[in-house]
Amino acid sequence: MIVEFVDIRIRPGENASFEDAIQQAISNLIGRVQGFQSYQIHRGIESPERYMLQACWDTLEDHTVKFRQGPLYAEWLAVIRPFAAAQPNVEHFAPVP
Repeated sequence: MIVEFVDIRIRPGENASFEDAIQQAISNLIGRVQGFQSYQIHRGIESPERYMLQACWDTLEDHTVKFRQGPLYAEWLAVIRPFAAAQPNVEHFAPVP
C-alpha cells in the first residue's frame, strides 16, 4: 500500500463548493480506479483554504499509471482546477514496517 498526500490550496470563500465537488469527484471518478482503497480530506485550521487529501492505493502504479494516465484524470482535473489558487503538491509515502 502507498499513501498519496495532495496539498490543495483553494481561492477564499469557496470552501463549501470545493468540499462538495471533491467528495463527489472522488466517489464518481477516483473510486472507480483499480487499486484505489480509501481517502480522507482534511481542512486546515490555521489556513482554511488549505486542504490535504490523503488517498490510499494498492501500488504507486495504480495512482501514477492507471489513474493519472487514464481517461478519468482529465475529468478529475476539470472538477478540481476551477477552485485551485495554486498548483497542488503531490507526494507518495510507503508505510514503515
